[in-house]
Amino acid sequence: MNKILFTHISAIAVCSLALLCSCNHNSDTKVANDPVYNDLDTTVKPGADFFKYANGGWLKKNPIPSAYSGWGIGYLVDEELRDRLKKLNTDALKADAPKGSDAQKIGDFYFSGMDTVDIAKQGIAPLKPELDRIAAIKDVKGIVVEFAHLHDIGVETPLGAGVGQDAKNSDKNMLYLNQDGIGLPIRDYYYNTDEHSVTIRNDYQQKHLPAVFKLAGLSDADAAAATKNIYALEKSLADSSRKIEDLRDPYHNYNKMPLAGLTKLCPVVDWKSAFDEMDYHNVDTVIVGQPEYYRALNNALQYYSVADWKNYMLKNVVTAFSDELSKPFVDENFRFYGTVMYGKKTQLPRWKQVIDNENGLMGEVLGKLFVKEFFSEKAKQRYVDMVAAMRQSFKEHIEKLDWMSASTKEKAIFKLSKVRPKVGYPDKWKDFSTMVISRQPYALNVISANNFWHRFEANKMGKPVDRDEWGITPQTYNAYYNPSNNEIVLPAAQFTIPGIKDEDVDDAVAYGYVAASTIGHEMTHGFDDQGRQYDYKGNLKEWWMPEDSVKFTKRAQMLIDQFNGYEVYGLHVNGKATQGENIADLGGIAIGLDAFKKTDQYKENKTINGLTPMQRFFLGYALGWLYEERKEATRSGLLTDVHSPPFLRVNGPFSDVPEFYEAFHIKKGDKMWIDPDKRVKIW
Repeated sequence: MNKILFTHISAIAVCSLALLCSCNHNSDTKVANDPVYNDLDTTVKPGADFFKYANGGWLKKNPIPSAYSGWGIGYLVDEELRDRLKKLNTDALKADAPKGSDAQKIGDFYFSGMDTVDIAKQGIAPLKPELDRIAAIKDVKGIVVEFAHLHDIGVETPLGAGVGQDAKNSDKNMLYLNQDGIGLPIRDYYYNTDEHSVTIRNDYQQKHLPAVFKLAGLSDADAAAATKNIYALEKSLADSSRKIEDLRDPYHNYNKMPLAGLTKLCPVVDWKSAFDEMDYHNVDTVIVGQPEYYRALNNALQYYSVADWKNYMLKNVVTAFSDELSKPFVDENFRFYGTVMYGKKTQLPRWKQVIDNENGLMGEVLGKLFVKEFFSEKAKQRYVDMVAAMRQSFKEHIEKLDWMSASTKEKAIFKLSKVRPKVGYPDKWKDFSTMVISRQPYALNVISANNFWHRFEANKMGKPVDRDEWGITPQTYNAYYNPSNNEIVLPAAQFTIPGIKDEDVDDAVAYGYVAASTIGHEMTHGFDDQGRQYDYKGNLKEWWMPEDSVKFTKRAQMLIDQFNGYEVYGLHVNGKATQGENIADLGGIAIGLDAFKKTDQYKENKTINGLTPMQRFFLGYALGWLYEERKEATRSGLLTDVHSPPFLRVNGPFSDVPEFYEAFHIKKGDKMWIDPDKRVKIW
């Protein structure tokens, strides 16, 4: 048992808990290793703050470790994973593995990352070939050529190019161009006047940029001048970048044009040559997300000097590989992006940093070993069956809708029937044979891996879409819906409750923790403000009756307004930017409830540790959002994330669910109470 996760409550708490439970039960089962009962804080009333009631017992005993911006269930899953991967890496180090084998790559990558003595001696030397290329640039043409090269090795540039499915023809891979190239996470940091944004912006200009330039070898005076000009350059690009909520409109961000049209937008760039340099050959048509951004780039390339652009690229190269260089680079990168942005106090141990990096670059190599040892066929079948139950429940919900026309219902049900679930792990693994990893400098291994991924993506140009591909590894605690494939992807790790075997998790908890918060959430993404605009084949296409779209938008606006009203640390939740996730949270709970009501556990209505099946369902859902974040991390998330803070992903949607009120006897006057006529119901 993982004792860090599961705590015990006192006898007094048990008595308080009994008051919440129905007395009409023949028996009550006592379970020691109960992932929802053991975490309760019964000093908090469920109707006041259900998140704290459900998770507060654990949060009180588990403060955020200094190396993290937050702490909770996903972090615990990651900790278990790191321990497993550490053994795999140390075993690979000891093995005499054949060159080119997975074990050789794993062992050599880990060796290069852990060789801190050699890394310290090297300093910035591993990047010298890249810095020499930048130093040799003479003109705008040379700037664009270097942008293309840096793109290939994983360095951010303003070109913003990448391969993706054509939103209006999902069988075809196309070249997309989207706003990119600013140093702060989103454009709002350059303009917002709230305390958090001002703190970030001031540190970026007064401390971080000067430090990066000095580490790169510039004098104090040159670093100060470079900081001033590069910040102005980035701000000019940010000025024509769209806000996070405006990036949610798939039609507004889909502008297909011939290469001549792109050249008209940004004539300074020789796009054909740039695309060839990036391995995007024979491009005659592109999809531009934000045309105004590329007009701004055209102006910036003419307004700012060649020297300014060289400093801009110097900063981006150093930033991209700071964590693979010597300690001064690592420390400054952590100080700004870890501490100032997200409130982390100390860095992770070196071995964890290296394993996280390796997992990001060679995740499927590790994933094959992970699922073999830690994800049984029995567990996989449980969640395959759960997906089927959730699909049926969602179908029944659509059929009963009183606001959707029969015509749109028919198409919605057909789209739902075509949603493809990917559960646990891929049927076909990626081929890493051409990724070159050796006991060379750590930064060069990362550059090599980045270039592998660039070539992997570029190779999709002109080829049919591989709908079997996974965009996430089995050992990732996350999941996603891809509208262009009309698929939900559910990795094995997402089903994990640390310290408890899958077969020991009762259906009530599993339906809350997995079915509602993950399966239903991802499934309803196909019908949220963005997903509903794609048809069953994954094509951006109008298929709703106009009057149904109007009714949906009105209901969605109620949810936008609800979340706009939540204030955290002086900042309001952006209800418009987070609406898709909030719709999916509420929808997942609604269809998860009705799917759970068909289970034997619900029908038998027996208590476990004094908790009814319905109460355990809601507690299971809340367990999925067992997180606490530092103030800085929450503030950053409110500005940059399309997800609401974790506690509001529990309290927000629960306030709209009638069964929640019944299960925990929520009364008018309780903080979470919303009058029935103001509660949001979409699905």
